[in-house]
Amino acid sequence: MRIEDIFMKAIDLHVHSTSSDGTFTPSGLVDYAFQKGLAAFALTDHDCIDGLEEAISYAGKLRMEGSSGENPCRKGASNGTSDGIPEVIPGIELSTEYHGRDVHIVGLFIDYKNTSFRARLQEFIDSRTNRNHEMCARLSKAGMNISYEKLLARFPDSVITRAHYARYMMEQGYTKSINEAFERYIGDHCPYYVPRKKVTPFQAVRLILEADGIPILAHPILYHLSDRDLDTLVAECKEAGLLGIEAIYSTYNAAEERQVRRLAEKYHLLLSGGSDFHGSNKPGLDMGNGYGKLFVPEDILSELKKTRCRLLFTDMDGTLLNNASEISPAMKSALDRMAAAGHRLILSSGRPLPSILEVRSSQGIEYPNMLIISNNGALVYDCDAQAPILEHRLSLTDIRYIIGEAEKMHLHIHAYTDSEIVCHHMNEELQYYTRRIHLPLKYVENIADSLPVGSYKLQCIHLADRRRLEAFRDHIAPYCGDRIQMIFSNDQYLEILPASAGKGTALRFVQDYLHIPHSHTFAAGDAENDLSLLEAAHVGIAMANAAPCVKERADIVTALDNDHDGLLEIIEEYFQQD
Repeated sequence: MRIEDIFMKAIDLHVHSTSSDGTFTPSGLVDYAFQKGLAAFALTDHDCIDGLEEAISYAGKLRMEGSSGENPCRKGASNGTSDGIPEVIPGIELSTEYHGRDVHIVGLFIDYKNTSFRARLQEFIDSRTNRNHEMCARLSKAGMNISYEKLLARFPDSVITRAHYARYMMEQGYTKSINEAFERYIGDHCPYYVPRKKVTPFQAVRLILEADGIPILAHPILYHLSDRDLDTLVAECKEAGLLGIEAIYSTYNAAEERQVRRLAEKYHLLLSGGSDFHGSNKPGLDMGNGYGKLFVPEDILSELKKTRCRLLFTDMDGTLLNNASEISPAMKSALDRMAAAGHRLILSSGRPLPSILEVRSSQGIEYPNMLIISNNGALVYDCDAQAPILEHRLSLTDIRYIIGEAEKMHLHIHAYTDSEIVCHHMNEELQYYTRRIHLPLKYVENIADSLPVGSYKLQCIHLADRRRLEAFRDHIAPYCGDRIQMIFSNDQYLEILPASAGKGTALRFVQDYLHIPHSHTFAAGDAENDLSLLEAAHVGIAMANAAPCVKERADIVTALDNDHDGLLEIIEEYFQQD
């Protein structure tokens, strides 16, 4: 136990009630958690949400009664104040099959009232149980006293597979061995076999995400996989959208907990923990402390709760900023309320980082824990740490070639260091560009030679004729291949950057970096370089002043343009206190 844990209350994020296979009622768990002094617990019944409403309503009722001086939990409790009523987190534990093994996925903070989720959950359960009922019926007709209910009683807390059938048949004397059961009755080509509809861990992860929950891989050590196979399972679940892993569990020893924590670090997963309390159905295992040594600190829950925020990725020019490159008082007030509600603003611009930081400071939007996407996604920057967390740069070889070709076609082109614009000389294009982008200019004869680590992007400008830029783009496209992308941020600016960059790529990186479900991502923009951002988000928003191609591919088009605070309607609708 850490020293700081001494001052924290415990939580338990894996608990079962009588709604599945526990012996405590949902309301009884609330009373017991109160008596145990837990700050919170998650009710995670097997494939079942029936007990959630009772537990959550009962806890709410106790808080109301506690505020009036009457608290049914006082009896037998160490403290008698309403402050001690535990938070009940709505959850579920989904049973799945992975290469013939039971694998469980816990979902935390699920929207259990959502009718679509409830229907999908029933389909999820039915797809697994229908096959078992049919197989049992076939075996019963062959004279075996077998039913799905008997299998569940014999193998509680299990996904019933053919291995369970075979063992049961051997134990009941219908076969002399497990092999005989497969060879004569339930093998792939036997008369009593019914092909299964697999319910995989990945389907379970996606179902929990659809319910706006946090999918957690439950007790991975219990699956008795090799280190390699466990790593593969975690990697595949992560690809499906897994957000966390149960790193603290009743049966883990110290080495096993370290192994799971290493997997969490490798795959950038949140930590969870719980007792897997079932009441008297698991003798000796207690809520909150497992077999006596379990301790899941409150800060585990605090980190999980950070995923409940929403992310607003917004372009700056033509979107968040008005035509004077400012944020109106009404917009500033809305952003302040958004930050106070716990949501996060991610400035996402083609501008270089120093220019974005200048606007952030001058407009008073320096919120805590802020990330910035600059250079059209070639750089993601952590404002608190004052350091980049993702970088993509063009190579010097590519920079030399592209600049050389631009000069042959008499087009202005410049590059960037971390703090300067690198160019040949002042001209009309630079005068226009630096009206908004206030960076020092570094005049050099050879731009590439002044960029020892490359450049996040190159900026090609023609103020009068977009077709000149399009012709240049088409000219160098064969050279660029799939290494380099070229996008217009407006009709005057052609941006050239690594193919690995882009606002959409940066959004997906930030979403994973912050452990935020895709359903919590919103993106707003107005120009072609915003398309990948809008398409990567769950909700893509085009401004009323956006280019037609952006409006066509957006989920929402604002009623007002950027000069009339068009983004306000989005902030007021989706980013205020829930």
